[in-house]
Amino acid sequence: MDYTPAVIISRAVAENLTKASWIRRMFEEGARLKQERGADKVFDFTLGNPEIEPPPAVLAAARRVLDSDAPHLHAYMPNAGHPRVREAVATRLRQATGLPYTASHVLMTVGAGAALNTVLKALLDPGDEVITVAPFFAEYTFYAENHGGRLVVVQPRADLTPDLAKLEAAITPKTRAILVNSPNNPSGVIYPASTFVEIEKLLARTARPIVLISDEPYKALVFDDVKVPEVPPLVTRSIVATSWSKSLAIPGERIGYLAFSPRMAEAAELFEACSFTSRVLGFVNAPALWQWVVAEVGDQVIDVGPYREKRDLMYEGLTRIGYQCVKPQGAFYVFPRTPIDDDVAFVRLLADEGVLTVPGSGFGMPGHIRISLTVERDTVVRALPGFERAFRKAR
Repeated sequence: MDYTPAVIISRAVAENLTKASWIRRMFEEGARLKQERGADKVFDFTLGNPEIEPPPAVLAAARRVLDSDAPHLHAYMPNAGHPRVREAVATRLRQATGLPYTASHVLMTVGAGAALNTVLKALLDPGDEVITVAPFFAEYTFYAENHGGRLVVVQPRADLTPDLAKLEAAITPKTRAILVNSPNNPSGVIYPASTFVEIEKLLARTARPIVLISDEPYKALVFDDVKVPEVPPLVTRSIVATSWSKSLAIPGERIGYLAFSPRMAEAAELFEACSFTSRVLGFVNAPALWQWVVAEVGDQVIDVGPYREKRDLMYEGLTRIGYQCVKPQGAFYVFPRTPIDDDVAFVRLLADEGVLTVPGSGFGMPGHIRISLTVERDTVVRALPGFERAFRKAR
């Protein structure tokens, strides 16, 4: 009997694999070029993987937990996380926002990615919509689709902040959430307080409740004394999703949280729903070791000075060459326009020069590239001639 070979993976995943992360694709291209040309001739700006080590106080806290003889430090706990840890986070939130956060407003998560999936699972029915603003973290598309939803992308203003008129026009009866990321990956732009004031007015005009999800893993990484607005005092139905991956340089440890604004009437309902969705998605609970660590030293922050210096070097070098670019205010990326409309073709021109970047198409904004600054300072200096040669070739 003749059998046709079966396709073992789902159609949805097969389709998503074809448009999977440009970041990983370029990282793999970098590995090939390094083998072909030598590592010293390839300048890889693709991954946002901190090249610095965590602060000593963080590692010391982890050792204290590991050395402790206190019982059950590494046992099961409530799905939302250890109450003492959640209260420590709530205390910081009270101090930062002036709002009455308690442990019952905080849910510990397996990083910010798990936080977003946990809350979207709780919010979305099949066909529901999540609005975001370009440029956006590429995985948002898949996060919404994971739970039967659809990501609706709104183009920004020229300064890469949200265009409120376009945002309001994108709202439909199926809209359940607006998802924003500030400081932004990939642009480094920080959305001003006025943006959130206007979003609050916009949400007050909607017939169906819509929540604002503020994705904030880069909140502590800011330059030039720019202030990142506290969103919950400005937007009533707001949920903060964040992690310590970037602020403590521990992305591999996967520790973060969801915080439901005390101003939100549905806060208790969402806390219970997300405690459930965190479990059924298989996260069960955030890592116990790192919960205890961030409860103790979660207010530590890496030294952002080296990133500011590399931001200045790259931004000033690119604008001198002729690139157009909004100056990043935070995070550790630069997001210049490409000298030709086809950003993928320009990424190939850069790769010919041994410079690896990610096309803006992967972030919902063609005609740009993302440059990650999680490299040594010398890498920026030595790569700028390659950026210039590719620019001249494109012109």
